[in-house]
Amino acid sequence: MSADDTGRAEILSRTVGIKQVAAHAGVSPGTVSNVLNRPERVAEATRVRVEKAIRELGFVRNGSASTLRAGHSSTIGLMVLDLANPFFTDVARGVEDTASERGYAVLLSSSGESDEREQRNLRVFAEHRVRGVLLTPVGDDGETADRLRERDVPVVLLDHPTPRANQCSVAVDDVAGGELAAAELLAGGARAIAFVTGPMVLRQCADRRKGALRALRAAGLGRDALQEVGVGAMNARSGQEAARRLLEAGRPLPDAIFCANDLLALGVLRVLLQGGIKVPTDVALIGYDDIEFSAAAAVPLSSVRQPTYQLGRIATELLLEECDESGGHAHQQVMFQPELVVRESSRRPGG
Repeated sequence: MSADDTGRAEILSRTVGIKQVAAHAGVSPGTVSNVLNRPERVAEATRVRVEKAIRELGFVRNGSASTLRAGHSSTIGLMVLDLANPFFTDVARGVEDTASERGYAVLLSSSGESDEREQRNLRVFAEHRVRGVLLTPVGDDGETADRLRERDVPVVLLDHPTPRANQCSVAVDDVAGGELAAAELLAGGARAIAFVTGPMVLRQCADRRKGALRALRAAGLGRDALQEVGVGAMNARSGQEAARRLLEAGRPLPDAIFCANDLLALGVLRVLLQGGIKVPTDVALIGYDDIEFSAAAAVPLSSVRQPTYQLGRIATELLLEECDESGGHAHQQVMFQPELVVRESSRRPGG
């Protein structure tokens, strides 16, 4: 090892602080602090010299200390319902890309559709002094957002509308989406539809059912034309469970099945095909979200598409606007419209 390498190894083996950087660059510690926090106040030649010293010494800024001084960090929290759901993965991409463009990092967490876990993870966000929170809440009340705002933590509801004028939200009209899905099945000749859904405490499930009932009324059918099959989670395994319950019910299968998301639909599809049920000849099927796997299913899955990436981007832009302490932020409630994507699973031949 050369003398230069030995010296560098010795420097990197100890903690390097602002004072060491200042001595190495021949400036005051205050100048180093300005380069780190207010570079526009430092002459370019001096700033270049300090930045060179930072690189040579391997100085790493103490993010925790700067967070304590500022009262918050350059991190935002993102709380979703289920990280295993590709819908939320695409939303998170939009969040991360937008946050990164503005110099923010994202602390990502999942409630697992559990109110208790949601509260626990939000406490972790608070402990990390996140600058703001993007929240897909488990329930419909606004108490969680209110508690965060009381701590001066801005909150934007994501994939969840709000009637409050003092609250930003970005969502998709799931009532309209549920109506699109059920209307597609009715157009194919269905007169009895099973609705496979997660817990009704989830706003998404309740709204999609409401939309399906609206489509049934428009077709002159009563509420009893929709058979609700509730499961505990919005995943493929729960979809398989729902399909088995339908097959073992001891009565004819419905004409069609509307699943509250694509993961449920993919689970239903697998069990139906294993049981010799032809989709869509025997039973028509439609999902919701239009995740990437839907088009590649054994029977390409019809679905209701949501602008997932845009949901993440717009919600993050609103949150960072609200975090801007210069003021002038106007709360917005953004509502996207869903889009029906018709593939092979929803229309019987000749339907």
